[in-house]
Amino acid sequence: MKTRMFLFTLALAALVLVPTTFAQQKIGYVNSAKIFQELPAAQDAQRRIDALGKPIQDSLETMQRDLQARYEDYQKREALLNDATKKAEQQKLIDAERRMNEFRVAKLGNDGELARETEKLLAPLRERIKNAITAVAKEEKYSFIFDKTESIQILLYGDPAHDVTFKVIDRMKRGK
Repeated sequence: MKTRMFLFTLALAALVLVPTTFAQQKIGYVNSAKIFQELPAAQDAQRRIDALGKPIQDSLETMQRDLQARYEDYQKREALLNDATKKAEQQKLIDAERRMNEFRVAKLGNDGELARETEKLLAPLRERIKNAITAVAKEEKYSFIFDKTESIQILLYGDPAHDVTFKVIDRMKRGK
């Protein structure tokens, strides 16, 4: 009987204390895409990334047009070529396409030149944003801050009263 009474008291205490513990948690969210849009440093970084990518895209377009022209020329002459010459021309086209694809991967792939440069430009900015979020969270006594952007829905619902996006933007613009 004493064991049952003890378990009942323990269960009752858990029911009373657990909601109190969770009630003390303050949860907020930010829209990291909005923060990036609002920051002049991020806008500058995006302009620099675009400037780095433009010549690469131009080169790829030139390579594609050249390959297309060479392929069309081959198709026009194909009937007049002997088998050995056909194979040689086909191999040249295959090699040109392979070089273009290698260039694309080297410049635009996940580990390509543009991705590395983008990471170099954005990593310090991401760190500053993270630090500003941390500072706002500590000042406002938030236990958790989630991210909610249009494309990534980590937070499925958030009361706008707990959106600290503009507090983070304000902190970053003030230079803190």
